[in-house]
Amino acid sequence: MSTTNHTAVAKRTFAIESKAIEATLAALNESAFDRACELMLSRRGRVIVMGIGKSGHVARKIASTLTSTGTPALFLHPAEAAHGDIGFVTSEDTAIILSKSGESEELLPILPVLQSKQVPIVAICASAQSSLSRAAVSSGGSVLLLSIPEEACPNDLAPTASTTAQLVVGDALAMALLEARKFTSDDFAKLHPGGSLGKRLTYTVKDLMASGNDIPTVNEEDTLATVLNEISTKRLGMTCVVTQTTALRGIITDGDIRRFFEKRREVNLDLIKAKELMSTTPKTTTADVLAADAVHTMQDTLPKVMHLPVLDAERRVIGVIHLHEIVRAGIANV
Repeated sequence: MSTTNHTAVAKRTFAIESKAIEATLAALNESAFDRACELMLSRRGRVIVMGIGKSGHVARKIASTLTSTGTPALFLHPAEAAHGDIGFVTSEDTAIILSKSGESEELLPILPVLQSKQVPIVAICASAQSSLSRAAVSSGGSVLLLSIPEEACPNDLAPTASTTAQLVVGDALAMALLEARKFTSDDFAKLHPGGSLGKRLTYTVKDLMASGNDIPTVNEEDTLATVLNEISTKRLGMTCVVTQTTALRGIITDGDIRRFFEKRREVNLDLIKAKELMSTTPKTTTADVLAADAVHTMQDTLPKVMHLPVLDAERRVIGVIHLHEIVRAGIANV
């Protein structure tokens, strides 16, 4: 059985990688970072992100993050670039190149080609004197220096702290560009139509609410028997209490009825009116609200509720949204 203290190794790794992030932040040159952002904002082309080995994997992620937050980007493998794929890079593009040493053999042949195409280079590396940094400066680009006191690898070999710092610098660029472009949640939704994330950003209350004849409604003068029948028939655990014009007066839930019975030993179902049971200040929503935001309305304040009447501008009931429908749609986990 292993004698390694696994948790101790994990804590050491966290500490070393955290120090690398802090050191890189302390070394951040604001003018160099601003220069990198302005290049990508001002040029009409794409951002070409390159790296080899572990840095290549980080480069793929940075390209993906940039693209999904409003800055079109592509990952270009240096080996493929050296065998013809560099041809799709144009003078309108900007290059981000990741390399801890700045001397990766696979990247060096690409640098003069990018310079000949007048592509500015944003270097993310740990040496200001490296070939990559010098090429970035001569191309009119920028150098974002990493500060890596040590790798988490006990042999100081496997890229760990350095790739974490690269990733954070890439995320920082993406977020700075996102804010500069005023990229909104609506813009994000357009680029993420699939999966639970797409649903969270696109599904509105209208998409999931019960409407028409499925809305449980009673009038204030309706009897408890009518209320119970409406709740049972519509199967939402509640009913809205409305006027003749369907304006909301209140709601009655299963819990309201249970609490009413707890206070009385004998109840005549034909004598108790809906107005005696209803809550007159229920939480409500509108049809255009995101379903994910409706969940916050239900759950973030006390008492928590399972359903919301959906009202139009005249406070008429046009639907009821139930938490279970939102969960069933994959938008919330409760």
